[in-house]
Amino acid sequence: MRLNEISDNPGARKGRMRVGRGIGSGKGKTAGRGVKGQKSRTGVSVKGFEGGQMPIHRRLPKRGFKPLFRKEFDEVNLGKLQEAVDSGRISADAPITQDVLAKAGLVRGRKDGVRLLAKGELKAKLNLQVTGASKAAIEQVEAAGGSVTLPPPPPAPVRKMKPKSERAAA
Repeated sequence: MRLNEISDNPGARKGRMRVGRGIGSGKGKTAGRGVKGQKSRTGVSVKGFEGGQMPIHRRLPKRGFKPLFRKEFDEVNLGKLQEAVDSGRISADAPITQDVLAKAGLVRGRKDGVRLLAKGELKAKLNLQVTGASKAAIEQVEAAGGSVTLPPPPPAPVRKMKPKSERAAA
């Protein structure tokens, strides 16, 4: 048997009901929609309608804010990093980047980078190249003899206008 030879048993899948195709079909004339009214017509959307009562999505307060351009990071704890070094999934000699962590199964590698957190203990001397790290994590890595390399901060935005004090003096 091959994949292209697999098929359903006869009668396993029911065909689509063809509505509005004569009284002999059992779904003719009104096509199972009943008679008259808004819901019998086409193009009607009454989702969330509660019979005139204020719908729940308007009764509940709006809450929170999600920034449009926020960055999401994969988080790696020092304890998990030490476990990966001990089990041989990560070599302590080579620099550890997001790709290395993804191959070791510590991160998925689909987010905007890796953030190092200080949960757990680190004994190995590691050279880490990550997007972000907590102060405690950096201190622990450096105490173990390793180093943490972070990307440079983004440049400050360029001002097109002079400050008000300079404009007033001119």
